[in-house]
Amino acid sequence: MKRFILTGAPGSGKTTLLRQLEVEGFSVVEEAATDVIALQQAQGISEPWTDPSFIDAVVDLQRRREGRAAFEPLDPQFGLHFDVQFHDRSVVCAAALAVYLGFPFSGLLKWELERVRCEEVFQRKVLFVRNLGFVAPTEARRISYEESLRFEAIHERIYLEHGYELIIIGPGTLADRIAAILRAIGV
Repeated sequence: MKRFILTGAPGSGKTTLLRQLEVEGFSVVEEAATDVIALQQAQGISEPWTDPSFIDAVVDLQRRREGRAAFEPLDPQFGLHFDVQFHDRSVVCAAALAVYLGFPFSGLLKWELERVRCEEVFQRKVLFVRNLGFVAPTEARRISYEESLRFEAIHERIYLEHGYELIIIGPGTLADRIAAILRAIGV
């Protein structure tokens, strides 16, 4: 199975793209950070990303979701693309987040970056979704447009430093962006 990372900064429209890919029959592995934030906020921690342990919680959940997805049964008779899987972010995104937040790389983060590299878990082509020109704030996403641009630049740099090739998915209609993704992966 080919596992592709779909990533981008807040405000890129990544979630909408992933939902459309899922509707079109592709397997999608959900992002971890938003769920970690929601859980910790439900536990009374209003800004969980201010604690360095937040990065490890994200990495751990991503790793577990990746492991479960490796055994996900997909049946082509139901119109599913059983040979391609899209991952909503990866451990490299967690590394970018650590840099953005000013946290050192923990042992777990370093180990997981090395594991993903050595096991060649993901395709080297990363679908990097550019921002749409605005950010809609949510309870989990409290970032300004200007900060999202800084985060986007960090994301890009960290992926390149880890040897990935970025396939830029620029702004456009949903249909145009999906077509660009499918061309990029050869479908």
